[in-house]
Amino acid sequence: MTQLDLMECINATLPARVCLRRVDPDRRMARFYILAIEPTLFGGYAVVREYGRVGRSGRVMSSLYASADEAVKVFQRQRQAKLRRGDRK
Repeated sequence: MTQLDLMECINATLPARVCLRRVDPDRRMARFYILAIEPTLFGGYAVVREYGRVGRSGRVMSSLYASADEAVKVFQRQRQAKLRRGDRK
């Protein structure tokens, strides 16, 4: 198995990238939130979050985890929290 085949297998088992928006014209709010899991160079996984105002460049934060299971749990917890607050696809 080549390195590219291995990366395709890893990416196939991880959740898809999630892009959410929260828009409320009355409050002059237009935000975006992008959440993804990416493999790191050292065998771990990073939960990458990008967020900010729609139409502008956002901030990027990443948290590192040793296993894919830990990263998926954090990914799903973050996704559910944003959906509860009103963010939508």
